[in-house]
Amino acid sequence: MPIREYAAVDPGKSCRHCGNGFEEVEAIDAPPKKTCPRCGSKITRQLSAPRVGSSESGLHDRAKSAGFTTYEKLGKGEYEKKY
Repeated sequence: MPIREYAAVDPGKSCRHCGNGFEEVEAIDAPPKKTCPRCGSKITRQLSAPRVGSSESGLHDRAKSAGFTTYEKLGKGEYEKKY
């Protein structure tokens, strides 16, 4: 289930919970909440970027052991073989 982010429409008329923004775990097809569960102020669902990080699974080590070659770009049309 995805984590949805919400924030108050008017932070001046809200509690600290929705004024600073909060997260809710909801079903993928759940309709967006309209009011703060603590103070009842109007809230809106925020767009958030997914967390995408570097691979910690040793991707480069596995590629190297499988016989793949990788190159690093040095400049326009110039590459250096890494392995």
